[in-house]
Amino acid sequence: MSNPLLEMGQELPNYALIEPYHIEEAIQSLLRAAYESLKQAIALDTSPTWENLIIPLEQTNQALGRAWGVVNHLTSVIDSADLREAHAKMLPEVTAYSSTFEQSLDLFEQYKKIQSSQQWQLLSNAQQKVVSNSIRDFKLGGAELPEESKPRFAKISEELAQLTKSFSDHVLDATDTFIHIVQDLNDLEGLPEDILGAAKELAQTHDHKGWAFNLKFPSYYPVQQFAHNRQLRQTLYEAYVTRASELGPQYAQGTLDLDNSQIMLDILRLRNEEAHMLGFENYAALSLVPKMASSVEEVRSFLEEFAKRAHPSALRDLAELQQFASTELNIQTLEPWDISFASEKLKHAKYLFSEHEVKQYFPIDQVLRGLFHVIQTIFQVNIQAATLPTWHADVQSFEVRNESNHIVAYFYLDAYARSGKRGGAWMDDARGRMLLQNGTIQTPVAYLVCNFPSPLTINGQLRSATISHDDVITLFHEFGHGLHHMLTQVDTLGVSGINGVEWDAVELPSQFMENFCWDYEVIQKLSCHVDSNEVLPRELFNKMLAAKNFQNGLFTLRQIVFASFDWELHASFDAVHAKPTDILQLSQTMNQQIHVLKQSPISRWPHSFSHIFAGGYAAGYYSYKWAEVLSADAFSFFEEQVSRFGSILNPEIGIHYRKQILEVGGSRSAADSFKAFRGRPPEIDALLRHGGLIEESA
Repeated sequence: MSNPLLEMGQELPNYALIEPYHIEEAIQSLLRAAYESLKQAIALDTSPTWENLIIPLEQTNQALGRAWGVVNHLTSVIDSADLREAHAKMLPEVTAYSSTFEQSLDLFEQYKKIQSSQQWQLLSNAQQKVVSNSIRDFKLGGAELPEESKPRFAKISEELAQLTKSFSDHVLDATDTFIHIVQDLNDLEGLPEDILGAAKELAQTHDHKGWAFNLKFPSYYPVQQFAHNRQLRQTLYEAYVTRASELGPQYAQGTLDLDNSQIMLDILRLRNEEAHMLGFENYAALSLVPKMASSVEEVRSFLEEFAKRAHPSALRDLAELQQFASTELNIQTLEPWDISFASEKLKHAKYLFSEHEVKQYFPIDQVLRGLFHVIQTIFQVNIQAATLPTWHADVQSFEVRNESNHIVAYFYLDAYARSGKRGGAWMDDARGRMLLQNGTIQTPVAYLVCNFPSPLTINGQLRSATISHDDVITLFHEFGHGLHHMLTQVDTLGVSGINGVEWDAVELPSQFMENFCWDYEVIQKLSCHVDSNEVLPRELFNKMLAAKNFQNGLFTLRQIVFASFDWELHASFDAVHAKPTDILQLSQTMNQQIHVLKQSPISRWPHSFSHIFAGGYAAGYYSYKWAEVLSADAFSFFEEQVSRFGSILNPEIGIHYRKQILEVGGSRSAADSFKAFRGRPPEIDALLRHGGLIEESA
């Protein structure tokens, strides 16, 4: 029988034909090939070179990595019990191979021979960077550990892989298993028509009468924003913030054990042990080796300074909100489930518009057309629909062509929320750019995944899905990551696109793109009212612009709490002697020290903090703010040239940005790439100005 995971070669698989039973056969076969390639690399009877060492390893590792990447992707977007079981069965074996590769002292020596050979000067900068990064990664992977320590180090990697997957599965299951039914329409006062329509459809899907709400963000958050029913807001809030915790089952309405309390502590203990085995004081110090930041204290000081800048603004935000809630809403004590509701009412009163009003101007199809216009104008590429194989009927595919009309990349867009799909938004690579043995270029392919509301049938007619302006910003953000991956011109896989980029700089291209969502020229291309087809009026946009930094002090402190919690967990938390409840205590302590809003005693937000417990942001959540400095300063270059050029969509600077930031990928340091683009090191002023915090910088 055919196996799509083995037959794809350099091409994309036929996702629709992949079954869970294909996974073991394919991964086992590719692992055998990878182990054989590793064996041959170690046993080379000639001097190692790029051609006889790196290329063969790259070929087998890429084949394994791409197939395993497809499996990981499918578990994120169409999860099922059978798929999860097949993934779990092969996860230890894939992790074991990775450990064997990274811990091979013999292979490590082969790489070092290339670095010290006469061939070294003949390698390109990108090839040298790959070898240098590999030598660094061998050290971090335990290659220099005593042989008696390597089995334990490998076991840590295996256990961490299993624990992080369990953490993610618990969050997904806790989110998916909750449903709340409302029978009386009067209890839903304040909710917009499209939200009611979606709730009606969800109830019908579950064979219920009335309206149903779950913890997917498009269902949960509008209740927090718009529902007049305070009890409804509280019910959903408490279910949301206790997901995957010891408090979760009473809200999840099930008997599954989804508590992540012990899993978090186990993950931290293993990371701490790993760091100590490699000679680092803590995991935070270990994590900094491939990053821009140079020390644990530098990151801590960076976060403390940011919190200090935002604190006065946050105090003003809170005082204003409390006064408004008391006098206008008769809410004397703001509870956590009141914050979004009162904030939305205050924003409407202060700026005379609502998020729901704005949302009607952003049908997703029009937003995409506007987004593509921005990309095509400033980067001088062309985006067209494609017919790639997909995993779900809602998924779209596209091709990207350069100035010469040659295809340089493809991407998928999986835009809508659904059951079995991990929440949030992300970009992942399906295939990286590289020079193949036959002399052709393998074009990069990106997955772009969001969780927007689906199109609705209202009064018998299918209505285009509309998204909030925040969702528009999210879409631009993920496309920034995608452009970094897709527009690279580096032919060496290990440093093409986002590969090899310092982790605390990887958000630069994504956050850079967000800035275009605040320019009216761009808004005119993005907007088209779902009923009247009118663009978003300038008057309404001016109100949005005036409200751009509405409660930005509160938002900034919230992000600093997340980042500081992550940092202290990995820099100073005593995971060895801690109890699971100590993690929650740290989150409360960090919130108390930094934020002006109290943390609800019931809140268990660390239990669903997938970025650091199941994603790539362990001891790295600070990088969102770190890269925000870079991105704001980069965008200010476009702003400075508007008076000369007459538009923010300046292809002259856009092509310069493309060449100096996007095309070089990880082939040189992010600091050097930024200096090549901006002509100087980054400065914080643009971010303070964009965020309305410039007054606090004095």
